[in-house]
Amino acid sequence: MESWDVIILGAGAAGLFCAGEMAGSGRRVLVLDHARRAGEKIRISGGGRCNFTNLATSRERFLSETPRFCASALAGYTPGDFVALVDRAGIAWHEKTLGQLFCDGKSGQIVSMLLGRMQGVDLRLGEAVTGVVRKGEGFEVATPGGVETARQVVVATGGRSIPKMGATGVGYDIARQFGLRLVEPRPGLVPLTFAEQDLRRTAPLSGVSVEARLAAGRTSFDDGLLFTHRGLSGPAVLQVSSFWRPGGAIVADLAPGRDVAALLRGQKGQGGRVQVATALSRILPERLADAVIADEGLASQRLADQPNAVLDRLGARVNGWTVRPVGSEGWRTAEVTVGGVDCRDLDGRTMQARSMAGLYFVGEVVDVTGWLGGYNFQWAWASAFAAARALLAA
Repeated sequence: MESWDVIILGAGAAGLFCAGEMAGSGRRVLVLDHARRAGEKIRISGGGRCNFTNLATSRERFLSETPRFCASALAGYTPGDFVALVDRAGIAWHEKTLGQLFCDGKSGQIVSMLLGRMQGVDLRLGEAVTGVVRKGEGFEVATPGGVETARQVVVATGGRSIPKMGATGVGYDIARQFGLRLVEPRPGLVPLTFAEQDLRRTAPLSGVSVEARLAAGRTSFDDGLLFTHRGLSGPAVLQVSSFWRPGGAIVADLAPGRDVAALLRGQKGQGGRVQVATALSRILPERLADAVIADEGLASQRLADQPNAVLDRLGARVNGWTVRPVGSEGWRTAEVTVGGVDCRDLDGRTMQARSMAGLYFVGEVVDVTGWLGGYNFQWAWASAFAAARALLAA
């Protein structure tokens, strides 16, 4: 049995960052993870180039049952702070749309940077945690290799998304064990699936993409929409999936910012000798236009022959297509977990459990979920930084 100042459970983004912040402080720090490699979700993120933060980060870009909880940590460690870290490491990066920052090279550069900051930290991979118990004023952490003791424990085990990479719910088990509440975890940033009758309409469109505005309730996103053989995917769908609840509808504007009915009436006023499908294909991708026209029973119909009421109905279909998913592809393809350790039971300044001194929760295991586009990594850095500062001050 060895004794440590801090044991960090999880060698993902939050766990590695927290350990790096504590390196060189004189504290004895141990990081445990059941995986064989550290930072695996970092490696696969952003198509292998790691969308490591977003310049537009604000608390409004995060979903939580306690909306204001994340504000303190996000203010304490900003995207600019992480960019400065990346620059000091000599990692080249670029900005894509909407403030998203990516590595020019491979995402493994970020993992290497995080590991390189952990001088003096003991990292043990392939070592699962089988139990955590309170012992005096500290904790005992059990693994197959034995028991480790520490004054403080940081739970950075992530959520349940991407189970093929070894994701588990162990962090939730630890939270429950110590009396913390959970917001029921569910898949987020995940493709949505549809009933057979809807698939008969959308499956033939597999591979078609369009810029769209998708809304679930009062929340909407403008981004790419992709038709697949299983239903709908693409950035807009992934974004709205975190806000969609089973039984709810999604409204898709397939031509955002354009009044399709008015555009069709305008073409009709200019002669309208073309077919309706031809006129609509000037607004939508041809395959999508043909499918909408066929569904509305207007195939082979001339634009000039259509009363304005028909064109208004067609425009409403394109600008307000309502679909009702039956589910999602689930944990297998979910990029993040929505829900987790209830923020009401944590101190937003330190990430420490209110009812258990010395126990901290950071990153995805907490009920804070960012939008698509680097926000979840920024939450990992910011929450881990808040916990590390608190640990160093203890």
